[in-house]
Amino acid sequence: MCTRQDLCKPEKVSLICSLLRQSPPGEFIQVVRDLSALVQDEQLVRQEAARIGACHSKSNFTPIKINGHTVLLTHYNDLGENSFFDPQGKFSFELDHLRRVTRKPQLHGVMLDEGELWKETLHKGLKTYISCHFPAANCCVFKKSLGKRKMLVVCIEAHQYQPSNHWNSLWKSDWTFAFTPFTTQVTGIFHLQIHYFKDANLHITVSKTVSDTLHMIDQSQFATDFVKFLKAEDTRFHTAILENLQAFSEDLWGKNLRRKLPVTHTFINWSKLLNDQHLNTNVSNTEVPPNLLKSNI
Repeated sequence: MCTRQDLCKPEKVSLICSLLRQSPPGEFIQVVRDLSALVQDEQLVRQEAARIGACHSKSNFTPIKINGHTVLLTHYNDLGENSFFDPQGKFSFELDHLRRVTRKPQLHGVMLDEGELWKETLHKGLKTYISCHFPAANCCVFKKSLGKRKMLVVCIEAHQYQPSNHWNSLWKSDWTFAFTPFTTQVTGIFHLQIHYFKDANLHITVSKTVSDTLHMIDQSQFATDFVKFLKAEDTRFHTAILENLQAFSEDLWGKNLRRKLPVTHTFINWSKLLNDQHLNTNVSNTEVPPNLLKSNI
């Protein structure tokens, strides 16, 4: 029978996996180290981390440098057995998710059909867009099949990992649409995750789904229209986040906590508190999430 002081192995595994899945972007390896020290069973922790690490990498569109350029790890280019496909370099490779080491690159034959030409044109337009509007970002375009339907998938990630400043953040978006003549329905999902851990352990996760119809007649024109659509939706999402965080901060510090803190009969300068608190400035102003996007988006 298991006690609180001596957990059974299945209970340890369950707890380890649960904590690993909750690892904020950019902190997975640190969580593995911390769990190894807490559990005092490094082999068990690394064994589970190797399994969970693949899902964590794909969920966060983790960028990997290989052969001089960057490829994103996603569910769309997962070949199984820890192998992935690079749609731009047109080769596959294996990955050690704990050490972030690639091996066994192999050329992958790709048919140069019309869909491939559209994919390359779109990727070129997206590279120009993210280089202008993000301090550091990566994108990949994948060609997939859903039954008889040919699909194009766009994945974008931008992250700021600054553990020395006690925060990490990830901005990503995922766009899918059918390769159909004349018009197509574009559906996108935004996801922003922030972890602040200096004066508090604060996790912020925001998601939003958008959809619109775009013309799909000419390759260059579609790439231009898609980038315009993406820029408009990026701006809306970015602005809404800042407005909501500001409202949250004002509500938290200016209303709720003021009523719930103990009565000490001491005057509190709330305006000064709002300006001085690192937690408030890091979240409500432009220090964490806006660093993912330049102000000219």
